Amino acid sequence: MVLTPVRNISTPRLILMVLATLILALSSATNLQAQRKNENQSGLSNLQRLDVMRSKLDALRRSLDNAIAGLNAKDSGDGKKNPDDPRARLRSLEKEVGSVLSEVNDLHSKEEHAEKYDASKLDGLETSVAELNTRVEAGLQATAGARTSADATSSNYHPKPQKNKRRLLGLLPGKSNDKYAELTGSVAPGRDRVLFVEAAKEVRKGNHETGRLLFTTIITTYPDSPYLPMAKLAIADSFYLEGTTSSLVQAAQAYQDWLTFFPTDPLTCAAMLKVAEAEMRQMGLSDRDISHARKAEQRLKVMLQQCPQSNLRPDTELRLRETQDNLAMHNLQIARFYLDARYSNHKGGLKGGQDRLKEIVEKYPNFCLMDEVLFRYATTYQEEEEPDEAAKLYQQLVRDFPNSEFVDKAKDQLKIIGAAIPDPDPIKKSLLPCEKPTFMQNMMQQITGTANITTSHDGILITRHGEGTDLIDKAIANNGTLPDNAQPQPVFDRTQRAPANPQPSPVQSTPNGTPQNQMNPGAPATRPRQIQTPTPKP
Repeated sequence: MVLTPVRNISTPRLILMVLATLILALSSATNLQAQRKNENQSGLSNLQRLDVMRSKLDALRRSLDNAIAGLNAKDSGDGKKNPDDPRARLRSLEKEVGSVLSEVNDLHSKEEHAEKYDASKLDGLETSVAELNTRVEAGLQATAGARTSADATSSNYHPKPQKNKRRLLGLLPGKSNDKYAELTGSVAPGRDRVLFVEAAKEVRKGNHETGRLLFTTIITTYPDSPYLPMAKLAIADSFYLEGTTSSLVQAAQAYQDWLTFFPTDPLTCAAMLKVAEAEMRQMGLSDRDISHARKAEQRLKVMLQQCPQSNLRPDTELRLRETQDNLAMHNLQIARFYLDARYSNHKGGLKGGQDRLKEIVEKYPNFCLMDEVLFRYATTYQEEEEPDEAAKLYQQLVRDFPNSEFVDKAKDQLKIIGAAIPDPDPIKKSLLPCEKPTFMQNMMQQITGTANITTSHDGILITRHGEGTDLIDKAIANNGTLPDNAQPQPVFDRTQRAPANPQPSPVQSTPNGTPQNQMNPGAPATRPRQIQTPTPKP
């Protein structure tokens, strides 16, 4: 009788404690899920998103500074600000850009030091940056006329010249940073061509930010210029040539924006390929994040569908095969883990491995290690006591991959099942087996962490070593437009790839006696035969 009251008192308290614990756990899980969703929504980490925003804001501020410096109208001496003054409008935009940039830098510092902050602020800042970009471009275009008239009247006002920065403890003069102040600050007929030529020179020198500033001046100051479409495309090229992670992200977005504005341009197919290549250059090994590989595959498929007659089609098909090899290898490594590490130790995983192998067979029929996939896939059906399905896969392996080391084991299993052994396809006998990487190739690839794929590091208009023969040179010679027969040259054999396919290890046995293949799950694999692919089944 003494214990009963104690139980009646402690039970509600225990229930309340459990409920409070569950509420806290659910709240933490919700916040963590929201943060992960926020990070993965664009495929970038929070730090990368902040870097992209900071780069855009810096470019906007430089454009505004040059436009303000070019306006030679004096401020009124009565101390009152005229809201209609174009300089006042640009200064107001500059203050807003500086304010948003300060917030971005503050979050960037917190992210670097792993300090807590509201992750939803990133979405708000990205919206603010996009809105500011639109308003700044509109403001620069609206004040272009004022800059033209101010330059024509040539008043007595001159902006205060900026002093050169000094180097070596202030003893030696530094380089002048107002080299293009006159070009970007005032408007004059024919100046868009000068800006275009100078911007191309700066990009080729590696001064990508300066080149983008000059190209942006053409877009915001000369909206009717014939150089405007090429300037927009050259900005995307400058990001692509720069090659950093944030630059590649902005390059893909810039190419996509150009496609939105000029969907019928002859360079549309090349721009679509560059969007995919920007994703491919961010791909990692197959045992790591595959989000960029999935995006690249989608972009390449769209390009092949919309550009069936393009001379870039061989390039695109090669890149698609390599991207799909990366995705297929990712699934194969997971299947190896399920079947070798878990199922062989009686921890389950047979169905998970079977689903991954099924996806490879259905989506990536040209995968270089398809013989191993078929053998493992058939083995899973034997484990599930479905000999008919297993026999079909063993027969496909014997028929389509006569040079595979799994053929003899597949024939042995067909004899055990009692199924017919088909004759090998005579066409497939000429196919070489997958090449093995050398020790140094495998080690270097693991150190760098980059996928072994073929991509071009050149832009569409501007290449790294094509000065004088690039498309941008043809556009300059043709007053901002390309000749009808001008097309980017295919780069099918421009990048040499090293073979990186792992060699299968000896086959061992599963608990019930069926063969099983032990392989290194961390070794990457790509297609060694870049052009030659298995022919379809007869």
